[in-house]
Amino acid sequence: MNKSKWRRIGAGLLGACALILTTSFATPVLAAEDEDMGQVTNRPIPRFVSMKAAEGNVRRGPSLTHRIDWVFKRRDMPLRITAEHGHWRRVEDRDGMGGWVHYSLLSGTRTVLIEKDMLTLHARPDAAAPIVAALELGVIARAMECGGEWCLLKSGGFKGWAPKARLWGVRPQEEFD
Repeated sequence: MNKSKWRRIGAGLLGACALILTTSFATPVLAAEDEDMGQVTNRPIPRFVSMKAAEGNVRRGPSLTHRIDWVFKRRDMPLRITAEHGHWRRVEDRDGMGGWVHYSLLSGTRTVLIEKDMLTLHARPDAAAPIVAALELGVIARAMECGGEWCLLKSGGFKGWAPKARLWGVRPQEEFD
């Protein structure tokens, strides 16, 4: 591939970068799938959300009186909600680390973490389709649509399709548009 057609774009606080070519797609609407339902929100548990805030305290229990174990410091980081208690959600990250976070720090916007270095994005959900971007390991991208084995991702203002199996933040059987 002619490297002169590529541009390097930063994509996160960890200094991850994306190699991007231009393309465009329509923006679909997201929907949830049915699982066990949370007692507070009546939404599926577990489910994926993202960090709305640039920083969020992670506590040992669901209240301000519980000790802060650490602070999430990456806006848009995908998180899995595993429990609910009042205004608190127990979350975990890609590595299984987690705790209780106030719901106001979370967003329903779906994001994914790229789990394969130089993951190629395609113009269509087909491995033979033209490559429109390549994302480095650790890049966070917005998941616009998922179905079958592919998800439409947006990163750095560009969009393309990636294999669902190479992403953290969406379940293998999950579909939304």
